[in-house]
Amino acid sequence: MDHVRPDNVAPTGPRLTGTPARPPVTVPGAPLPTAAGAAPPTSSRAALTARVKWLAAEHGLSVSAVTSAEGFPGLAGALDDHIQAGRMAGLDWFTAERARFSSDPRNLHPTARSILSVGVAYWSVDPGKPDDGVPRGRISRYAWGVDYHDLLKRRLASLQAAIEDVVGHPVEARRLVDTARIPERAVAARAGLGWLGKHGGVIVPGHGSWVMLGELVLDLDLEPDAPLGQTCGRCAICLDRCPTGAIVAPGVIDTPLCLSYQTIENRGVIPVAIRPLMGDWVYGCDVCQEVCPYTKAARNEPDPAFLPRSVENAYPSLRWLLRMSPGEFRATYAGTAVPRTKRRGLARNAAVALGNVGSDDDVPFVIDALLTHDEPLVRGHAAWALGRLGGPAALAALDRVRTKDPDSSVRAEAEAALAMVG
Repeated sequence: MDHVRPDNVAPTGPRLTGTPARPPVTVPGAPLPTAAGAAPPTSSRAALTARVKWLAAEHGLSVSAVTSAEGFPGLAGALDDHIQAGRMAGLDWFTAERARFSSDPRNLHPTARSILSVGVAYWSVDPGKPDDGVPRGRISRYAWGVDYHDLLKRRLASLQAAIEDVVGHPVEARRLVDTARIPERAVAARAGLGWLGKHGGVIVPGHGSWVMLGELVLDLDLEPDAPLGQTCGRCAICLDRCPTGAIVAPGVIDTPLCLSYQTIENRGVIPVAIRPLMGDWVYGCDVCQEVCPYTKAARNEPDPAFLPRSVENAYPSLRWLLRMSPGEFRATYAGTAVPRTKRRGLARNAAVALGNVGSDDDVPFVIDALLTHDEPLVRGHAAWALGRLGGPAALAALDRVRTKDPDSSVRAEAEAALAMVG
Protein backbone atom coordinates (compact mmCIF):
# COMPACT_ATOMS: atom_id res chain seq x y z
CA MET A 1 0.00 0.00 0.00
CA ASP A 2 1.23 3.44 -0.99
CA HIS A 3 0.58 5.85 1.86
CA VAL A 4 2.00 8.85 0.07
CA ARG A 5 -0.93 9.21 -2.29
CA PRO A 6 -3.75 11.11 -0.56
CA ASP A 7 -6.44 9.86 -2.96
CA ASN A 8 -5.32 6.28 -2.43
CA VAL A 9 -6.55 4.34 0.52
CA ALA A 10 -4.38 1.45 0.16
CA PRO A 11 5.63 -15.58 -11.46
CA THR A 12 4.69 -15.75 -15.05
CA GLY A 13 1.31 -15.80 -16.62
CA PRO A 14 -0.92 -13.88 -14.15
CA ARG A 15 -4.58 -13.82 -15.10
CA LEU A 16 -5.46 -10.21 -15.74
CA THR A 17 -9.02 -10.67 -16.94
CA GLY A 18 -11.86 -13.09 -16.48
CA THR A 19 -12.28 -15.27 -13.44
CA PRO A 20 -9.52 -15.57 -10.87
CA ALA A 21 -7.50 -18.75 -10.41
CA ARG A 22 -9.38 -19.54 -7.18
CA PRO A 23 -13.12 -20.43 -7.16
CA PRO A 24 -15.46 -17.43 -7.41
CA VAL A 25 -16.74 -15.95 -4.17
CA THR A 26 -20.48 -16.14 -3.59
CA VAL A 27 -22.18 -13.07 -2.18
CA PRO A 28 -24.90 -14.05 0.32
CA GLY A 29 -28.33 -13.36 -1.10
CA ALA A 30 -27.10 -12.82 -4.64
CA PRO A 31 -29.20 -14.23 -7.49
CA LEU A 32 -27.70 -17.12 -9.38
CA PRO A 33 -25.89 -16.15 -12.59
CA THR A 34 -27.84 -16.11 -15.84
CA ALA A 35 -26.76 -16.42 -19.44
CA ALA A 36 -25.07 -13.43 -21.01
CA GLY A 37 -27.60 -10.85 -22.13
CA ALA A 38 -30.36 -12.13 -19.87
CA ALA A 39 -32.17 -9.64 -17.66
CA PRO A 40 -31.85 -9.93 -13.89
CA PRO A 41 -34.60 -12.05 -12.30
CA THR A 42 -36.11 -8.96 -10.69
CA SER A 43 -35.85 -5.27 -11.44
CA SER A 44 -35.38 -4.30 -7.82
CA ARG A 45 -32.38 -2.20 -6.90
CA ALA A 46 -31.31 -4.67 -4.22
CA ALA A 47 -31.30 -7.59 -6.64
CA LEU A 48 -29.28 -5.69 -9.22
CA THR A 49 -26.81 -4.59 -6.55
CA ALA A 50 -26.35 -8.18 -5.36
CA ARG A 51 -25.80 -9.32 -8.94
CA VAL A 52 -23.16 -6.63 -9.54
CA LYS A 53 -21.28 -7.71 -6.41
CA TRP A 54 -21.47 -11.33 -7.49
CA LEU A 55 -20.03 -10.38 -10.87
CA ALA A 56 -17.26 -8.40 -9.18
CA ALA A 57 -16.15 -11.53 -7.33
CA GLU A 58 -16.44 -13.54 -10.56
CA HIS A 59 -14.06 -11.15 -12.25
CA GLY A 60 -11.27 -11.34 -9.71
CA LEU A 61 -12.21 -8.52 -7.33
CA SER A 62 -11.88 -9.87 -3.80
CA VAL A 63 -14.22 -7.41 -2.11
CA SER A 64 -16.82 -4.88 -3.21
CA ALA A 65 -19.28 -2.45 -1.69
CA VAL A 66 -21.49 0.38 -2.92
CA THR A 67 -21.87 4.03 -2.04
CA SER A 68 -23.68 6.90 -3.67
CA ALA A 69 -22.01 9.34 -6.05
CA GLU A 70 -22.68 12.25 -3.70
CA GLY A 71 -19.83 14.56 -2.73
CA PHE A 72 -17.80 14.41 0.47
CA PRO A 73 -18.54 17.53 2.54
CA GLY A 74 -15.51 18.95 4.32
CA LEU A 75 -13.01 16.76 2.48
CA ALA A 76 -11.60 19.54 0.28
CA GLY A 77 -10.91 21.72 3.31
CA ALA A 78 -9.23 18.90 5.19
CA LEU A 79 -7.01 18.09 2.21
CA ASP A 80 -6.15 21.76 1.73
CA ASP A 81 -5.14 22.00 5.40
CA HIS A 82 -2.93 18.95 4.86
CA ILE A 83 -1.26 20.65 1.90
CA GLN A 84 -0.80 23.96 3.73
CA ALA A 85 0.82 22.15 6.65
CA GLY A 86 3.55 20.92 4.29
CA ARG A 87 2.54 17.29 4.66
CA MET A 88 2.30 16.87 0.89
CA ALA A 89 5.67 18.46 0.12
CA GLY A 90 7.25 16.78 -2.88
CA LEU A 91 3.94 15.78 -4.46
CA ASP A 92 3.42 19.05 -6.26
CA TRP A 93 0.74 17.60 -8.51
CA PHE A 94 -1.64 17.37 -5.55
CA THR A 95 -2.94 20.93 -5.38
CA ALA A 96 -5.80 22.66 -3.58
CA GLU A 97 -7.66 22.74 -6.91
CA ARG A 98 -7.30 18.99 -7.22
CA ALA A 99 -8.55 18.56 -3.67
CA ARG A 100 -11.67 20.61 -4.46
CA PHE A 101 -12.31 18.69 -7.69
CA SER A 102 -11.82 15.31 -6.01
CA SER A 103 -14.26 16.01 -3.19
CA ASP A 104 -17.25 15.49 -5.51
CA PRO A 105 -17.18 12.39 -7.79
CA ARG A 106 -19.65 14.04 -10.15
CA ASN A 107 -16.99 16.52 -11.18
CA LEU A 108 -15.31 13.54 -12.79
CA HIS A 109 -18.46 11.73 -13.96
CA PRO A 110 -21.48 14.07 -14.12
CA THR A 111 -24.08 11.34 -14.72
CA ALA A 112 -22.85 9.10 -11.91
CA ARG A 113 -25.45 7.62 -9.59
CA SER A 114 -23.44 4.98 -7.73
CA ILE A 115 -19.84 4.02 -7.00
CA LEU A 116 -18.78 0.41 -6.70
CA SER A 117 -15.72 0.36 -4.46
CA VAL A 118 -13.62 -2.75 -5.11
CA GLY A 119 -10.41 -4.27 -3.88
CA VAL A 120 -7.99 -7.04 -4.71
CA ALA A 121 -6.40 -8.72 -1.69
CA TYR A 122 -2.70 -9.44 -2.03
CA TRP A 123 -1.60 -11.00 1.26
CA SER A 124 0.30 -14.28 1.11
CA VAL A 125 2.61 -16.07 3.51
CA ASP A 126 6.02 -14.41 3.42
CA PRO A 127 8.83 -16.95 3.06
CA GLY A 128 11.34 -14.31 4.17
CA LYS A 129 14.77 -13.56 2.80
CA PRO A 130 16.75 -16.52 1.49
CA ASP A 131 19.50 -17.66 3.83
CA ASP A 132 22.11 -17.53 1.08
CA GLY A 133 24.66 -15.11 2.51
CA VAL A 134 23.70 -12.41 0.00
CA PRO A 135 22.79 -8.98 1.45
CA ARG A 136 19.28 -8.32 0.23
CA GLY A 137 16.84 -5.46 0.29
CA ARG A 138 13.08 -5.50 0.67
CA ILE A 139 10.37 -4.46 -1.79
CA SER A 140 6.89 -3.55 -0.56
CA ARG A 141 4.59 -6.54 -0.94
CA TYR A 142 2.13 -4.85 -3.32
CA ALA A 143 4.92 -4.45 -5.91
CA TRP A 144 6.09 -8.08 -5.91
CA GLY A 145 3.92 -9.09 -8.86
CA VAL A 146 1.90 -7.44 -11.62
CA ASP A 147 1.41 -3.67 -11.49
CA TYR A 148 -1.92 -3.31 -9.70
CA HIS A 149 -2.91 -0.32 -11.83
CA ASP A 150 -3.04 -2.47 -14.96
CA LEU A 151 -4.53 -5.47 -13.20
CA LEU A 152 -7.42 -3.58 -11.59
CA LYS A 153 -8.23 -1.60 -14.74
CA ARG A 154 -8.46 -4.77 -16.81
CA ARG A 155 -10.64 -6.54 -14.28
CA LEU A 156 -12.87 -3.48 -13.97
CA ALA A 157 -13.24 -3.37 -17.76
CA SER A 158 -14.22 -7.04 -17.77
CA LEU A 159 -16.69 -6.40 -14.96
CA GLN A 160 -18.27 -3.47 -16.79
CA ALA A 161 -18.84 -5.62 -19.86
CA ALA A 162 -20.48 -8.30 -17.72
CA ILE A 163 -22.77 -5.72 -16.07
CA GLU A 164 -23.81 -4.48 -19.51
CA ASP A 165 -24.71 -8.05 -20.49
CA VAL A 166 -26.93 -8.34 -17.43
CA VAL A 167 -28.78 -5.02 -17.78
CA GLY A 168 -29.03 -5.34 -21.55
CA HIS A 169 -27.66 -1.93 -22.52
CA PRO A 170 -24.40 0.04 -22.48
CA VAL A 171 -23.51 1.47 -19.09
CA GLU A 172 -21.82 4.82 -18.78
CA ALA A 173 -18.99 4.22 -16.34
CA ARG A 174 -15.54 5.33 -15.25
CA ARG A 175 -12.91 2.78 -14.25
CA LEU A 176 -10.59 4.35 -11.68
CA VAL A 177 -7.41 3.17 -9.99
CA ASP A 178 -5.08 5.20 -7.76
CA THR A 179 -4.18 8.17 -9.98
CA ALA A 180 -7.72 9.32 -10.81
CA ARG A 181 -9.15 12.36 -9.09
CA ILE A 182 -11.40 10.58 -6.63
CA PRO A 183 -10.86 10.09 -2.87
CA GLU A 184 -10.47 6.31 -2.92
CA ARG A 185 -10.12 5.83 0.82
CA ALA A 186 -13.12 8.04 1.59
CA VAL A 187 -15.19 6.16 -1.00
CA ALA A 188 -14.21 2.78 0.45
CA ALA A 189 -14.97 3.88 4.02
CA ARG A 190 -18.38 5.35 3.16
CA ALA A 191 -19.24 2.22 1.19
CA GLY A 192 -18.42 0.03 4.17
CA LEU A 193 -15.67 -1.83 2.34
CA GLY A 194 -13.50 -1.16 5.38
CA TRP A 195 -12.63 1.61 7.78
CA LEU A 196 -9.84 4.17 7.82
CA GLY A 197 -7.00 2.88 9.94
CA LYS A 198 -4.63 5.03 11.95
CA HIS A 199 -1.85 4.16 9.47
CA GLY A 200 -3.81 5.91 6.73
CA GLY A 201 -4.94 2.79 4.89
CA VAL A 202 -8.35 1.17 4.63
CA ILE A 203 -8.67 -1.91 6.86
CA VAL A 204 -10.91 -4.51 5.25
CA PRO A 205 -12.37 -7.26 7.47
CA GLY A 206 -10.61 -10.54 6.78
CA HIS A 207 -7.83 -8.89 4.77
CA GLY A 208 -6.48 -6.05 6.88
CA SER A 209 -5.04 -3.28 4.71
CA TRP A 210 -3.45 -5.73 2.22
CA VAL A 211 -5.98 -4.63 -0.40
CA MET A 212 -5.47 -2.54 -3.54
CA LEU A 213 -8.45 -0.29 -4.22
CA GLY A 214 -10.31 0.68 -7.36
CA GLU A 215 -13.69 2.12 -8.31
CA LEU A 216 -16.32 1.64 -10.96
CA VAL A 217 -18.36 4.84 -11.14
CA LEU A 218 -21.71 3.98 -12.70
CA ASP A 219 -24.85 5.63 -14.01
CA LEU A 220 -26.81 2.74 -12.47
CA ASP A 221 -28.89 3.21 -9.33
CA LEU A 222 -27.42 0.67 -6.91
CA GLU A 223 -28.30 0.23 -3.25
CA PRO A 224 -25.65 1.82 -1.00
CA ASP A 225 -24.05 -0.14 1.80
CA ALA A 226 -23.71 1.32 5.27
CA PRO A 227 -20.31 2.35 6.70
CA LEU A 228 -18.93 -0.22 9.13
CA GLY A 229 -18.80 2.12 12.09
CA GLN A 230 -15.63 0.42 13.28
CA THR A 231 -12.34 1.99 14.35
CA CYS A 232 -8.90 0.95 15.53
CA GLY A 233 -9.93 1.74 19.09
CA ARG A 234 -7.04 2.57 21.39
CA CYS A 235 -4.46 0.64 19.35
CA ALA A 236 -1.60 2.88 18.20
CA ILE A 237 1.04 0.31 17.28
CA CYS A 238 1.48 1.71 13.78
CA LEU A 239 2.22 5.19 15.12
CA ASP A 240 4.76 3.82 17.58
CA ARG A 241 6.53 1.55 15.10
CA CYS A 242 6.75 3.76 12.00
CA PRO A 243 10.52 3.92 11.30
CA THR A 244 10.52 7.68 10.71
CA GLY A 245 7.55 8.86 12.77
CA ALA A 246 5.73 9.74 9.55
CA ILE A 247 2.32 8.94 11.08
CA VAL A 248 2.07 12.19 13.00
CA ALA A 249 -1.52 11.64 14.17
CA PRO A 250 -4.15 8.93 13.63
CA GLY A 251 -4.68 8.74 9.87
CA VAL A 252 -2.32 11.65 9.16
CA ILE A 253 0.85 10.94 7.15
CA ASP A 254 3.65 13.48 6.82
CA THR A 255 4.68 12.62 3.27
CA PRO A 256 8.31 13.86 3.35
CA LEU A 257 8.99 11.53 6.29
CA CYS A 258 7.39 8.44 4.77
CA LEU A 259 9.76 5.79 3.43
CA SER A 260 7.33 5.00 0.63
CA TYR A 261 7.70 8.57 -0.57
CA GLN A 262 11.47 8.68 -0.14
CA THR A 263 12.15 5.38 -1.90
CA ILE A 264 9.63 5.79 -4.74
CA GLU A 265 8.41 9.33 -5.34
CA ASN A 266 11.53 11.26 -4.36
CA ARG A 267 13.65 11.27 -7.51
CA GLY A 268 16.55 13.19 -5.98
CA VAL A 269 18.74 13.11 -2.90
CA ILE A 270 17.37 11.33 0.16
CA PRO A 271 17.79 13.54 3.26
CA VAL A 272 20.75 12.39 5.35
CA ALA A 273 18.60 12.17 8.49
CA ILE A 274 16.24 9.71 6.75
CA ARG A 275 18.91 7.36 5.35
CA PRO A 276 19.76 5.40 8.54
CA LEU A 277 16.04 4.87 9.16
CA MET A 278 15.49 3.15 5.81
CA GLY A 279 17.03 -0.10 6.98
CA ASP A 280 16.96 -2.51 4.04
CA TRP A 281 13.89 -1.08 2.29
CA VAL A 282 14.59 -0.33 -1.39
CA TYR A 283 11.01 0.16 -2.63
CA GLY A 284 8.23 1.24 -0.31
CA CYS A 285 7.71 0.20 3.29
CA ASP A 286 5.24 -2.22 4.90
CA VAL A 287 6.05 -1.72 8.59
CA CYS A 288 2.79 -0.03 9.59
CA GLN A 289 0.83 -2.83 7.94
CA GLU A 290 3.00 -5.62 9.27
CA VAL A 291 2.50 -4.54 12.90
CA CYS A 292 -1.27 -3.94 12.59
CA PRO A 293 -3.24 -6.61 14.51
CA TYR A 294 -5.99 -6.64 11.87
CA THR A 295 -3.47 -7.05 9.10
CA LYS A 296 -1.75 -9.90 10.94
CA ALA A 297 -5.09 -11.72 10.88
CA ALA A 298 -5.44 -11.47 7.09
CA ARG A 299 -6.54 -14.64 5.32
CA ASN A 300 -3.87 -16.37 3.26
CA GLU A 301 -5.69 -16.22 -0.09
CA PRO A 302 -3.10 -14.69 -2.42
CA ASP A 303 -4.08 -13.54 -5.87
CA PRO A 304 -1.60 -15.29 -8.19
CA ALA A 305 -0.94 -12.00 -10.00
CA PHE A 306 0.68 -10.55 -6.88
CA LEU A 307 3.18 -13.37 -6.33
CA PRO A 308 6.81 -12.56 -7.22
CA ARG A 309 8.32 -14.04 -10.37
CA SER A 310 11.70 -14.42 -8.71
CA VAL A 311 13.49 -13.60 -5.47
CA GLU A 312 14.73 -10.35 -7.03
CA ASN A 313 11.11 -9.15 -7.24
CA ALA A 314 10.72 -9.40 -3.46
CA TYR A 315 14.17 -9.51 -1.86
CA PRO A 316 16.68 -8.27 -4.43
CA SER A 317 20.43 -8.59 -4.00
CA LEU A 318 21.73 -5.17 -2.99
CA ARG A 319 25.03 -5.77 -4.75
CA TRP A 320 23.20 -6.65 -7.95
CA LEU A 321 20.99 -3.57 -7.73
CA LEU A 322 24.11 -1.40 -7.58
CA ARG A 323 25.53 -2.78 -10.82
CA MET A 324 22.40 -3.78 -12.80
CA SER A 325 22.28 -2.56 -16.36
CA PRO A 326 19.24 -0.81 -17.88
CA GLY A 327 18.41 -4.02 -19.71
CA GLU A 328 18.56 -6.10 -16.54
CA PHE A 329 16.36 -3.60 -14.75
CA ARG A 330 13.74 -3.76 -17.50
CA ALA A 331 13.85 -7.55 -17.76
CA THR A 332 13.40 -8.05 -14.02
CA TYR A 333 10.83 -5.38 -13.19
CA ALA A 334 8.84 -4.82 -16.39
CA GLY A 335 5.11 -5.16 -15.74
CA THR A 336 5.47 -4.46 -12.01
CA ALA A 337 5.12 -1.18 -10.11
CA VAL A 338 8.89 -0.97 -9.45
CA PRO A 339 9.86 0.97 -12.63
CA ARG A 340 8.15 3.99 -11.10
CA THR A 341 11.28 4.65 -9.05
CA LYS A 342 13.51 4.11 -12.13
CA ARG A 343 16.82 2.27 -12.26
CA ARG A 344 18.80 5.09 -10.67
CA GLY A 345 16.31 5.38 -7.81
CA LEU A 346 16.45 1.67 -7.03
CA ALA A 347 20.28 1.67 -7.18
CA ARG A 348 20.35 4.79 -4.96
CA ASN A 349 18.18 2.99 -2.42
CA ALA A 350 20.40 -0.08 -2.59
CA ALA A 351 23.46 2.02 -1.76
CA VAL A 352 21.69 3.39 1.31
CA ALA A 353 20.56 -0.08 2.35
CA LEU A 354 24.14 -1.41 2.13
CA GLY A 355 25.25 1.51 4.30
CA ASN A 356 22.71 0.29 6.85
CA VAL A 357 23.00 -3.49 6.72
CA GLY A 358 26.23 -4.15 4.81
CA SER A 359 29.54 -5.52 6.07
CA ASP A 360 33.21 -5.32 5.19
CA ASP A 361 32.54 -7.82 2.40
CA ASP A 362 30.29 -5.28 0.69
CA VAL A 363 32.82 -2.44 0.63
CA PRO A 364 34.35 -3.42 -2.76
CA PHE A 365 30.91 -3.42 -4.39
CA VAL A 366 30.06 0.01 -2.98
CA ILE A 367 33.47 1.37 -4.02
CA ASP A 368 32.84 0.11 -7.55
CA ALA A 369 29.51 1.98 -7.60
CA LEU A 370 31.20 5.12 -6.24
CA LEU A 371 33.87 5.08 -8.93
CA THR A 372 32.04 3.74 -11.98
CA HIS A 373 28.26 4.11 -11.78
CA ASP A 374 26.85 6.19 -14.61
CA GLU A 375 24.39 8.06 -12.35
CA PRO A 376 25.76 10.80 -10.05
CA LEU A 377 22.76 10.22 -7.75
CA VAL A 378 23.94 6.66 -7.12
CA ARG A 379 27.59 7.64 -6.70
CA GLY A 380 26.66 10.23 -4.09
CA HIS A 381 24.66 7.78 -1.98
CA ALA A 382 27.42 5.19 -2.37
CA ALA A 383 29.77 7.75 -0.82
CA TRP A 384 27.46 8.03 2.18
CA ALA A 385 27.32 4.23 2.48
CA LEU A 386 31.12 4.03 2.52
CA GLY A 387 31.19 6.62 5.27
CA ARG A 388 28.99 4.27 7.29
CA LEU A 389 30.96 1.13 6.46
CA GLY A 390 34.41 2.69 6.92
CA GLY A 391 37.79 1.00 6.55
CA PRO A 392 41.03 1.94 4.73
CA ALA A 393 39.75 1.04 1.25
CA ALA A 394 36.59 3.12 1.73
CA LEU A 395 38.62 6.09 2.98
CA ALA A 396 41.00 5.92 0.01
CA ALA A 397 38.13 5.80 -2.48
CA LEU A 398 36.33 8.70 -0.82
CA ASP A 399 39.51 10.77 -0.75
CA ARG A 400 39.97 10.22 -4.46
CA VAL A 401 36.37 11.07 -5.34
CA ARG A 402 36.16 14.22 -3.25
CA THR A 403 38.46 15.99 -5.73
CA LYS A 404 38.10 14.03 -8.95
CA ASP A 405 34.43 13.20 -9.50
CA PRO A 406 33.01 15.41 -12.27
CA ASP A 407 29.79 16.05 -10.33
CA SER A 408 29.89 18.60 -7.51
CA SER A 409 27.13 16.86 -5.54
CA VAL A 410 29.15 13.63 -5.48
CA ARG A 411 32.24 15.48 -4.33
CA ALA A 412 30.21 17.05 -1.52
CA GLU A 413 28.84 13.66 -0.45
CA ALA A 414 32.40 12.27 -0.36
CA GLU A 415 33.57 15.18 1.81
CA ALA A 416 30.67 14.62 4.20
CA ALA A 417 31.36 10.87 4.31
CA LEU A 418 35.02 11.48 5.15
CA ALA A 419 33.96 13.80 7.94
CA MET A 420 31.57 11.17 9.23
CA VAL A 421 34.33 8.55 9.35
CA GLY A 422 36.83 10.98 10.83
